[in-house]
Amino acid sequence: MTSPLDDEKKQLRAVARRRRAEAAATLAPVAATAVTRHFLDAIRLAGPQIVAGYWPMRDEIDPLLLLERLAERGHALALPVVTARNAALSFRSWKRGDGLERGEFNTQHPLPGAPVVTPTVVLVPLLAFDDAGQRLGYGGGHYDRTLQQLRRATVLAVGLAYEGQRVKTLPLHENDQRLDWIVTEQGAHRFP
Repeated sequence: MTSPLDDEKKQLRAVARRRRAEAAATLAPVAATAVTRHFLDAIRLAGPQIVAGYWPMRDEIDPLLLLERLAERGHALALPVVTARNAALSFRSWKRGDGLERGEFNTQHPLPGAPVVTPTVVLVPLLAFDDAGQRLGYGGGHYDRTLQQLRRATVLAVGLAYEGQRVKTLPLHENDQRLDWIVTEQGAHRFP
């Protein structure tokens, strides 16, 4: 049985998917370059970090150029692995050119032999975000569980999105995790 909050989020996801698709249709060719520039100009990563990105699906902002630039600056890279429904993500080491395998939800994962790592920076895809740094994901809770677990140590959570994905406010569950930054094609927004 779903709650009214779950129903509200489900309806918002349908609207957010359409808005993201519309933004991607016009902005995708320039968005990756703009997001990379805004991230590198605004977010200073001290020393070598392990940065977890994601393999882009559907009309998500493509983080691969940003990941390449971060690797050029000496940061190690990782991609998420969905290990089970209702579980936090695992991360495997990855670099451009490494083999990938299809995972659950049509994601792309590093091969099983890749070392499991703990990222200090996580790039997060999303459907919508608000002015408080909250995000609306796909509904599985994987990133919320992951960020909650990683925040026991230190992690920087950065959402990547089109500016057109911004909404005034989002309905929240108690376990929804706020992002530290959201970077769009228009700029980088910090949420202290």
